[in-house]
Amino acid sequence: MRAAIRGTEIFFDIEGAGLVPDGTRMVEKPVLFAVHGGPGSEHASYKPALSPLANKAQIVYFDHRGQGRSGRGPKETYTLDNNVEDMEALRKYLGLGQIVVLGTSYGGMVGMAYAARYPQSVSHLILVATSPDNRFLESARRSVEARGTSEQKRAVEKLLNADFSDESELREYYRVTGPLYSIKHNPTMAEERLARLIVSVDAINMAFGGFFKQFDLKNELSNITAPVLILAGKHDWICPPDLSKAIKERIPQADFRIFENSSHAIAADEHEAYIDAIRGFLTYKVE
Repeated sequence: MRAAIRGTEIFFDIEGAGLVPDGTRMVEKPVLFAVHGGPGSEHASYKPALSPLANKAQIVYFDHRGQGRSGRGPKETYTLDNNVEDMEALRKYLGLGQIVVLGTSYGGMVGMAYAARYPQSVSHLILVATSPDNRFLESARRSVEARGTSEQKRAVEKLLNADFSDESELREYYRVTGPLYSIKHNPTMAEERLARLIVSVDAINMAFGGFFKQFDLKNELSNITAPVLILAGKHDWICPPDLSKAIKERIPQADFRIFENSSHAIAADEHEAYIDAIRGFLTYKVE
């Protein structure tokens, strides 16, 4: 399905019924927006990892502009600010009230900005393996220098220098760095997932070569009014727990958890515990 909004076309998909029977009543489930990472990836990175939550919430998957199955356009428009405004436009297009926002990595950055700028639109905010500012760039460089192979070091330099020339180079980056992202990295399964993904070179280059250099949301975080769950992987090479702690410092009431046996891909490394944490959080009711 596609929504024509804000001069582009946003692809979205929905998993789970929104209105379900409960005894003599029909009950409306919350709607969860799954905000994908990257930039340069797409919503399929969440499938099927989030599917167990479909009995708890109706899940709306979508692709950022210029990525996945969404419309392309001037690459200068592939920005975090536009991603935030696209989310709000999609929420209105779907006729929704407050939504649950779940963002992973770059998706967490977009989710934080959205919750800060549209606090009235968010019922719950879930941030997974993310950062409130651009310190993740230096974290990535230090981590790969300390524990990466020579091939991984070259791949990460290409990332940080926004130097991907075509799709094949970006796909090779994901192949080479897979073991950094997941402790339980399985090359066969990773190759299957990668084959399913539509990747966007322009989107990732625009971020790492442009707006990431000035990225800093710390002063906006006090605007967030929704309950917040922050999940971090102890061995995350690019968004380590210290960066999640920096979010917690600005949102003291947030629930903060570290997954001891995870790197960046918490959903892959500790999937059952990841789902349990989110499911439990969604039972929380605002007083």
